[in-house]
Amino acid sequence: MIRIKRKGKDNIEEEKMYEYKKRPNKFKKILTLILLIIVVAATAIFIYDMYINIDVYSNEQENINNKPIRISHTEESDNLEEQNDITKILENTIKSVVGISKIKNTGSSIFLNDSTSNLGLGTGMIVSDSGYILTNWHVAGSKYSNCYVTLENGNSYNGNVVWSDEDLDLAIVKISATTLKTITLGDSDNIKIGEKTYAIGNPIGIEFQRTVTSGIISGVNRTIKIEEENSTSYMEDLIQTDATINPGNSGGPLINLKGEVIGINSIKITEAEGIGFAIPINIIKPVIENFIINGGFEEAYLGIFAYDKNIVPYIDSGVEFNSGVYIAQISADGPSHSSGLKVGDIITKIDEITVNKMSELRNYIYTKKVGDEVNLSILRNKKEYNIKIKLGKKI
Repeated sequence: MIRIKRKGKDNIEEEKMYEYKKRPNKFKKILTLILLIIVVAATAIFIYDMYINIDVYSNEQENINNKPIRISHTEESDNLEEQNDITKILENTIKSVVGISKIKNTGSSIFLNDSTSNLGLGTGMIVSDSGYILTNWHVAGSKYSNCYVTLENGNSYNGNVVWSDEDLDLAIVKISATTLKTITLGDSDNIKIGEKTYAIGNPIGIEFQRTVTSGIISGVNRTIKIEEENSTSYMEDLIQTDATINPGNSGGPLINLKGEVIGINSIKITEAEGIGFAIPINIIKPVIENFIINGGFEEAYLGIFAYDKNIVPYIDSGVEFNSGVYIAQISADGPSHSSGLKVGDIITKIDEITVNKMSELRNYIYTKKVGDEVNLSILRNKKEYNIKIKLGKKI
């Protein structure tokens, strides 16, 4: 800079030229510094933003990781509460389950001489605090026969069969006892496939009485074919379950999660595991109500045996119909014998009420009294007829 002070045009121009040449270098440094500052600032902002995002992500990830723990805890609590509820329900229901035997127990072990078969041990359930007990026909026997009933507290009673139906495989037994713990009856018309169920019974004898098994409803409206002693019959409208049902469980309750009886355990398919059947509770409700309210039941009698339409192809492959029930048998001593009904007729209505199942027809008859007249709408050779029948008394 000192040399620039020399006089002379050339020097001045040289000075100016010198200054002109040096200015771009100053600007370049300043520009470089500014750019460096911008880069540093941008880098700092980027790093800060990245740090903030990482922190937010970490917090969110922590919340996500923690969330299943809270849900799992809630589900565990709900499952525990549900388990406690069903445990209490089962403990309460078991008090209404009884053991039924055709031969009085003399103390023989079930492990000796096949005492289960010898005793004819089965199960029943208390449906009235005055001593009415529901079970299977094949457990208790025919009407007026006797059996032995053992309560949950160990007390034993002589039981009298006051009602039975071989076709339904159901029976009602009366014992001389009062203030009994009764079981709650549910609604078998509204059950769903997949619904949780529990079966209670005496699977192989006294030592394993009131065993509880669990499962689901595997099917509804099932029909099974029964062949024994050179005869063939069908059980219809059954509930199928995979809850274990062994011979001693017969007559015991099939309950839902509320502890309500939806079926009466009856049959197990021996050729396969996890296939058992129960009779829907709604079939027998009218009979039970009559015994509880009236102390007895005078059963009105139509005198026919009919099958649902899904059974008909096994009986007569030439018959086709869309609704109603097929008359397979007419009792010679029943009121329908002289009414004009014929085997092969299809009942579509009773008193203008449509019927598509034998259970529906049977339940309606249960609500009638001996001597009442009913009007049947039937289909015969694709023609409709109406036949009136006065109901008789079933002996």
